[in-house]
Amino acid sequence: MPGNDMLVEKPALTLAAAKKIMAAAETEALKQGWPVVIAVVDDGGNLLCLHRLDEAQFGSVEIAIRKATAAVAFKRPTKNWEESLNSGQQRVLGLPGVLPSEGGVPLVWKERIVGGIGVSGVRAHEDGQVARAGAAVLE
Repeated sequence: MPGNDMLVEKPALTLAAAKKIMAAAETEALKQGWPVVIAVVDDGGNLLCLHRLDEAQFGSVEIAIRKATAAVAFKRPTKNWEESLNSGQQRVLGLPGVLPSEGGVPLVWKERIVGGIGVSGVRAHEDGQVARAGAAVLE
């Protein structure tokens, strides 16, 4: 029988939790009148929920998913990559999976990344505001 050093236990984001995160983000977007797309992914970047609000551009669907996935893959908000690019660090454009635009936020529970939320459709800082509202559900 394998010892405990062979496997780790980790929390997993449930669909119920993803729906609560989505609802909080959607509430913020609707309050502001922002037509956005919101994506929630698990810790492997697999899509759990996607909402495209009325009047949201369909081009934002893939961007929201990519923001959520990038936040998980690199364990940081996509705003960090945007700030790096804005400070002249062009190398970030060549990193696979990086999306240097605010709006992707890791979902953290008890100091463990359990997923990510990505928002696209309005200005980057507004996308970020909606994403943070969703992520706050786990705080």
